[in-house]
Amino acid sequence: MQTTRAFVKRTRAGAVVKVVREHYLREDIPCGAAACRLCPPRPAGPGLQAQPHGAASILCPGPHYLLPDTNLLLHQIDILEDPVIKNVIVLQTVLQEVRKRSEPVYKRIRDVIQNPEKHFYSFTNEHHRETYVQQKQGETSNDRNDRAIRVAVKWYNEHLKKIEDKEKVQVIFLTNDRANKEKALEEGITAYTCEEYIKSLIANPDLVDRLACVSDEGKEIESGKIIFPEHTPLSKLQQGIKSGIYLQGTFRASRDNYLEATVWVHGDAEENKEIIIQGLKHLNRAIHDDIVAVELLAKDEWVAPSSVVLQDDGQNEDDIANEEENKNILKTSVNKDMLRPTGKVVGIIKRNWRPFCGMLSKSQIKEARRHLFTPADRRIPRIRIETRQADTLAGQRIIVAIDGWPRNSRYPNGHFVRNLGSAGDKDTETEVLLLEHDVPHQPFSQSVLSFLPKMPWSITEQDMKYREDLRYLYVCSVDPPGCTDIDDALHFRELENGNTEVGVHIADVSHFIRPGNALDEESAKRGTTVYLCEKRIDMVPELLSSNLCSLRSNVDRLAFSCIWEMNHKAEILKTRFTKSIINSKASLTYAEAQMRIDSATMNDDITTSLRGLNKLAKILKKKRIDNGALTLSSPEVRFHMDSETHDPIDLQTKELKETNSMVEEFMLLANISVAQKIYNEFPEFALLRKHPAPPPSNYDVLVKAAKSKAIIPDLFLFFLPSFQNLEIKTDSAKALAESLDKAESPTFPYLNTLLRILTTRCMMQAVYFCSGMDNDFHHYGLASPIYTHFTSPIRRYADIIVHRLLAVAIGADSTYPELTDKHKLADMCKNLNYRHKMAQYAQRASVAFHTQLFFKNKGVVNEDAYILFVRKNAVVVLIPKYGLEGTVFFEEKGKPTPRLDYNNEVPSLTVEDTTLCIFDKVKVNIMLDASNIQHQKIRMVLVEPKV
Repeated sequence: MQTTRAFVKRTRAGAVVKVVREHYLREDIPCGAAACRLCPPRPAGPGLQAQPHGAASILCPGPHYLLPDTNLLLHQIDILEDPVIKNVIVLQTVLQEVRKRSEPVYKRIRDVIQNPEKHFYSFTNEHHRETYVQQKQGETSNDRNDRAIRVAVKWYNEHLKKIEDKEKVQVIFLTNDRANKEKALEEGITAYTCEEYIKSLIANPDLVDRLACVSDEGKEIESGKIIFPEHTPLSKLQQGIKSGIYLQGTFRASRDNYLEATVWVHGDAEENKEIIIQGLKHLNRAIHDDIVAVELLAKDEWVAPSSVVLQDDGQNEDDIANEEENKNILKTSVNKDMLRPTGKVVGIIKRNWRPFCGMLSKSQIKEARRHLFTPADRRIPRIRIETRQADTLAGQRIIVAIDGWPRNSRYPNGHFVRNLGSAGDKDTETEVLLLEHDVPHQPFSQSVLSFLPKMPWSITEQDMKYREDLRYLYVCSVDPPGCTDIDDALHFRELENGNTEVGVHIADVSHFIRPGNALDEESAKRGTTVYLCEKRIDMVPELLSSNLCSLRSNVDRLAFSCIWEMNHKAEILKTRFTKSIINSKASLTYAEAQMRIDSATMNDDITTSLRGLNKLAKILKKKRIDNGALTLSSPEVRFHMDSETHDPIDLQTKELKETNSMVEEFMLLANISVAQKIYNEFPEFALLRKHPAPPPSNYDVLVKAAKSKAIIPDLFLFFLPSFQNLEIKTDSAKALAESLDKAESPTFPYLNTLLRILTTRCMMQAVYFCSGMDNDFHHYGLASPIYTHFTSPIRRYADIIVHRLLAVAIGADSTYPELTDKHKLADMCKNLNYRHKMAQYAQRASVAFHTQLFFKNKGVVNEDAYILFVRKNAVVVLIPKYGLEGTVFFEEKGKPTPRLDYNNEVPSLTVEDTTLCIFDKVKVNIMLDASNIQHQKIRMVLVEPKV
């Protein structure tokens, strides 16, 4: 049966047009009930149980299915995901509306529908002849959808009565909309609010904790004192943004100061790219990552970024008496040059709330149900929740979701989602850091695993098509110890014409992961492998990462090879790319490769190849550095684990060998060669990687470090006692690299490392981009005009795309539509950049957690340290022995505060009569502070100089 749907819409030019669409109605759409013989058989997969005996309910003692409306599904998704809730009908009307309003909730409900244990059924009511309803004249879309849902509930109840079964199954309508519920009851439909139904479940009282606290922000508790200004309605915000009264941007809360945030303005408003927000009322209930509208304050109200460390440690949820006092603390005496555009949040354009990990701060009131939850992420405010399980949840890591933030509440309201386990437990803490950094880490699904090759696998004649057989070459890999996902291998040989041949051979992952299938989509979503201290979260299933794609020794493997003919000056004479088959002759560690190179007795083919590679690599590195490439430094640590307890027993900074550099040089060269090739072939669609030059203001910290040693700021000269003049120029990468190389001091050998660490902090983040969407390709750190990632496809999805582009460029594979769609590639780059950044943060968090474990049983450790940064009430120090960074605070609760004099210009901090400057050598005591079980931290106390 065919009907038509008519609606009006406004064109971009402003004209109103009537659109008429054909809408087909069918009679063969199954109801999904297992006992039904009236409908055609439903598609294979989970459906509604014949006799749904789920959780026992006082309100609904008989067998029943649940049917929620749109708002209930949007707000109570945590309830619907609970294993207790089964046999739920999800209407097409509801799914479509949820998809429009919240993509994350839509994805979650789709996952629940696909879970066979939940028995959720998606019913296509909009195309069923008896459940489709047309919009009446004067009826809003919302009212029409509500009516469509009620019609579907009535149809289901009538339909299920016709099924011959012992016990008739009833459909219960769940809605939190008062008007919709009243209309349903008038029409003879059994309807309850979510709260009524959940509270009626006899055996599951704890489920009440998972109820979202949904209330209109306008309906404030009458007795509550109004704390925050009202949010401007969205329609007015949009008008204000259009007219320039307001600016739209992403809200970035501070980790160090809960009364300060910045808003990164969207668009091209370069002069106001970053706006400072200070004080509770100006922050106005915005939460980290929200999209907000900001009103700029008058210039005489602009402030400088605060250098004070302020944390919301246990302030009573209704006590805001200290706010004015804290506001005064934020104010720093600064010169006008340091003032930044300052504003206040006037409204929320889009909430980007996610479930938050943390711990319950139990109320001191006996048998209280309302408690505060303290998130693990210090950028997130505390959340007020109601729970009956406070005693059980004490000392546990839990997940909480935010429901809303009324104007009269110091903190947002939320609800308990689930318990992760005991705080401090290694598995629990690993789960927390993966969740907090949004690292996808669930096991690969069956649909993903179904696209893996069937074992036993071997290379076929078809695989050899378009491939060169390079198994005769002396190929070897050089990797860290314990590496099982070997992406790359190298070969070197002398040619008869007097030149040399060097090959970089990369695992041919794109052979196994074909575009658009479930394995490809999952790899694209994950974006990168995440390496934690004791765990690896693979981007691709282990069969590929550690076996079929890994270039292990003495097995045939498929590769993608980049081969150069070079002279002995490391000048490239020819470059070619080919799909290949290789057989690695050795899988070496960096130390083993170094030992071979240095050995006086070893002269086998692999060792000779390594020496040839090492010689060329040194020439390549010198050329790169002469060209202006930066050699920066960041303290990296390696843990030595106890073989039984897996706790860290030793902590050392990573030692880099010549062979690390050797492998790196050829990987860089391969990446540059491939970047040039794919850009020449696909100038609009090449996936490249760039590293933007830092804006001059980023070097302020270096400039101030120079001033702290009493030098000429214009030339950025150092003149340190017993030092030579050390000039650091920041006007180009080459000038910076050369001046860093010269910044050596025989009396202060660690100075150069400190300068390079500080310079690293000044750098911008390197990012992936699509060549057709950008015109600045330059990689500042490598001083290369073009660059990409080709050499690690097992652990980076960007490299898989680059492999596909290169394969098409050399005629070894065919293209597909998404590969030549620059907008889709740009969206993919956005996700890859996000995943890459979160993986780095997760890795740092894992190092921090294992560092805490290391110092847990060490007591107090005394070590040398260097000051990296100076704050208003603290100094940040680096301990070279452990590559460890930490903050020494000079204000402690319950202790008299010393006299502090902060000089922002130098910068320096005078504590009583002792002045501390950047790069000063000090001694500190290191210990684990476990007083706050959730935020256990390494505590550092200054020992020398004594203050």
